[in-house]
Amino acid sequence: MSPPRTAPVRVVIVDDSATMRGLISSVLRRDPDIEVVGTAGDPYEAREIIKSLNPDVITLDIEMPNMNGLEFLERIMRLRPMPVVMVSTLTTAGADATLRALEAGAVDCVAKPTSLNGGGDAALNELPYRVKNAARATVRARLDAPVRPSAPAPKAYTPSGDIVAIGSSTGGVEALLTLLGNYPANCPPTVITQHMPATFTKSFAARLDRATPAHVQEAYDGAPMEIGKVYLAPGGDTHLEVVRSAGLRCRLRDGEPVTGHRPSVDVLFNSVAHAAGKDCVGAILTGMGKDGAQGLAAIREAGGHTLGQDEASCVVYGMPKVAFEIGAVQRQASIDEIGPLLLSLSAKR
Repeated sequence: MSPPRTAPVRVVIVDDSATMRGLISSVLRRDPDIEVVGTAGDPYEAREIIKSLNPDVITLDIEMPNMNGLEFLERIMRLRPMPVVMVSTLTTAGADATLRALEAGAVDCVAKPTSLNGGGDAALNELPYRVKNAARATVRARLDAPVRPSAPAPKAYTPSGDIVAIGSSTGGVEALLTLLGNYPANCPPTVITQHMPATFTKSFAARLDRATPAHVQEAYDGAPMEIGKVYLAPGGDTHLEVVRSAGLRCRLRDGEPVTGHRPSVDVLFNSVAHAAGKDCVGAILTGMGKDGAQGLAAIREAGGHTLGQDEASCVVYGMPKVAFEIGAVQRQASIDEIGPLLLSLSAKR
């Protein structure tokens, strides 16, 4: 894990709108732990600034002239890997492009304000936090990523009735795509809380659905926990829980942020421990902070199995590290191994 930073995080802002560059600069400069060292209006200008200033993090717009942000990101990840935070529009197309960017190696994303007329910077209030998180991320060249052996999945998976709960944050887009790539059509009933802006979770659920034979969708209140179904917590103003009501079901409830997040992994894991007891498996994946650690401990105390992503395969070894340190994790494994392990632990014996 990266050591604590002592110097300010040096940031370059890349956006074709001078107004937006000014707004992002203003928001970031309010944080004493961040230094905006440069701005650029297009990727070609950005390339020269990055070469000369060697920033810790860049913020990047998707839609720009000469070369779009996604193409520029892919070049960065091949030639000069570094932490990138995407700043995207709230449109469906913007959300889809941002998800492609997160798959391509961007560390995190924030939504652009819908209006620049007064109060627009409020939409960016999480940007300083996400930029500082990004500076601590492990970013690898896309062509030089280490090859890790995958654990074999059960040859003929037979569900046991156990449910699976997964929590993730920074780096979770890639991690979940890898994990669910191992899922069969008759996967265990699965619930996921991924820290993500509200605008992006519906598009992300659709992307996950295309990546696996299982059926993935945003969770809705009362959704039944059934074999072959995977539910992703909607971003925004509700927490996702699992409750007993004519079987196990999803529940969306209002509430204040827990462990700094809404939806919260701790809320999900605690509800699963209470509702399913020993008949559940919990996995905590890459992410900054400690959300999910106490909830995973509750699953282990209830008799369920628990897994944590290992440091080597995490973008940010934060949430899994805290969970491991408090004894909540029974086994650490690479992200390539966790999907097959979830199936093995939830299979009928």
